[in-house]
Amino acid sequence: MRVLSGMQPSGQLHLGNYFGSMKPNLEWQNKAEQTFYFVADLHALTTVQDRDALRKSREDIVLDYLACGFDPKKSIIYYQSHIPEHTELMWILMTIMPMGLLERAVSYKDKVSKGLQPSVGLFTYPVLMAADILMYDANIVPVGKDQKQHVEFARDIAVKFNNTFGETLVIPEPEVAKEVAVVPGTDGQKMSKSYGNTIPLFGEEAAIKKSIMGIVTDSKGMNDAKDPEACIIYQIHKLFLNADQAKALADEYRNGLPYGDAKKKLFSTYMDYFMAMREKRVKITPAQAREVVESGAKRAKSVAIGTMAKVRAAVGLL
Repeated sequence: MRVLSGMQPSGQLHLGNYFGSMKPNLEWQNKAEQTFYFVADLHALTTVQDRDALRKSREDIVLDYLACGFDPKKSIIYYQSHIPEHTELMWILMTIMPMGLLERAVSYKDKVSKGLQPSVGLFTYPVLMAADILMYDANIVPVGKDQKQHVEFARDIAVKFNNTFGETLVIPEPEVAKEVAVVPGTDGQKMSKSYGNTIPLFGEEAAIKKSIMGIVTDSKGMNDAKDPEACIIYQIHKLFLNADQAKALADEYRNGLPYGDAKKKLFSTYMDYFMAMREKRVKITPAQAREVVESGAKRAKSVAIGTMAKVRAAVGLL
């Protein structure tokens, strides 16, 4: 079984990235036969046009991966742009991708509504994502709820390719962990850099505390009973807890836990949970990160070359 996932380097990683993607992928690393984790720097060009910022952000993601426990001996970690076969496969898939499929992309409409430039790259983003997935014969693609449609697009285009040119591409399955399908941000929307509602994963302690203390709450009095299921603080906090701990915390809310105290509890839990990872991250050098992605690119490229040989033969380019 092969598992594949990507992370876009469009800014500092946050709690939503960790619980929505990194933690589930760490679990897959230890149970799948082979795991591919790439930094989606080509995708990032749809929103990031600052060369230095892009370079730093993609390096930071690798440092974050390693700090959180991704093991380059078990997983193939690489930059998407280091494998030019991605864009070649994208073009071949685009020649048979129905326009109507792309026009139904919820993510594109959402991003444009939030003010992003409606570029051709943003519109065809799902085709490149399909190429990213289909290149490596991935069976499982762990994604957040908002990205599930893109994996379904990859399935659709793989089926169409196979029906047109013969059985060539593996049909992937999306994997969405229901309990963390959408990690709430500090304002209650999905946690996203685009919305400015994130809690940094490895940011300065003061910045993390500021984000947590700024979580939006309702107008209930300090000691009033509160509904934990309707409280953003609780929804974030329970991500760190087991079932018994979450139940005990929920009871505190119902018994009138003040929001200020609830935020302090969350901050304390947050810092304790990530302490060892934060200490590990400062010890990893950029040179070590570069070595990881260079080695990963060689391993990924060997698979990509094999896939493209089959694809080229199928369509008549070989």
